[in-house]
Amino acid sequence: MANHSGHTFSEQPLAPGPIGLFDSGYGGLTILSEIKQLMPQYDYLYLGDNSRAPYGSRSFDVIYEFTRQAVFALFEKGCNLVILACNTASAKALRTIQQVDLPKIAPQKRVLGIIRPTAEIVGDLTQTRHVGIFGTLGTIQSESYLLEINKLFPDIQVVGEACPMWVPLVENGKANSDGADFFIQENIESLLQKDPEIDTIILGCTHYPLLYNKIRKYLPEHLQIISQGAYIAKSLQDYLGRHPEMDAVCTKGGGTNYLTTESPERFEETSSLFLNERIKVEKIALDR
Repeated sequence: MANHSGHTFSEQPLAPGPIGLFDSGYGGLTILSEIKQLMPQYDYLYLGDNSRAPYGSRSFDVIYEFTRQAVFALFEKGCNLVILACNTASAKALRTIQQVDLPKIAPQKRVLGIIRPTAEIVGDLTQTRHVGIFGTLGTIQSESYLLEINKLFPDIQVVGEACPMWVPLVENGKANSDGADFFIQENIESLLQKDPEIDTIILGCTHYPLLYNKIRKYLPEHLQIISQGAYIAKSLQDYLGRHPEMDAVCTKGGGTNYLTTESPERFEETSSLFLNERIKVEKIALDR
């Protein structure tokens, strides 16, 4: 079967391949790290669309198109299962890819997001039933967390706060700077003014764990912070346990490869903020 970009994925039995992870940039490396820690035996292929990052302020249509291109690039590299390790892509592209693209183009392959697994755990964690979300403008405007949480827990109040400066602070190596304090304190005060009853806050962007210590510093002690990585890893492990046919087509050699749409040298350098290992990166071009 071919889609309108010329991709062809036959309906023959799937050849085993790595688990794919996609992010607009580097943030998904925080998810990858947690997944590898829990499931080191699998092979992984990470793709960062760094040349077109950040996605946070882009339109729905653009994010969907970019994400779709990345997913099919990972399919062509042999991935049968792709995780959108990006909240913005999960918010704005996942459903359309799952419901429109996969049935026509790659019916045997699967794409999973990271918002629903995060939403699923919130009900057990909040006592006041008031939850806050820090995220990019795109994630907050999409109201994806609100929708997913309220599907599962209609009684929970969800309030979002867009934090447009947080990703640039992380990617420019300023996570520990005094400037970071200013913006983090400002966003925390803004969120808690909207709803003082919040007792649980979701870090709804994969970059934000690198700001964890600063966020903790300005949050009242009784507030708990949900950082997604460990929950996403456990959710993926559960998924593979429930879908042995998908687990069987995920190779298990314990290796990880990296792709970027920008400079491999820059990716290797910046990834050191997120990973404790030296990596080799290959450049890839996505359909324009």
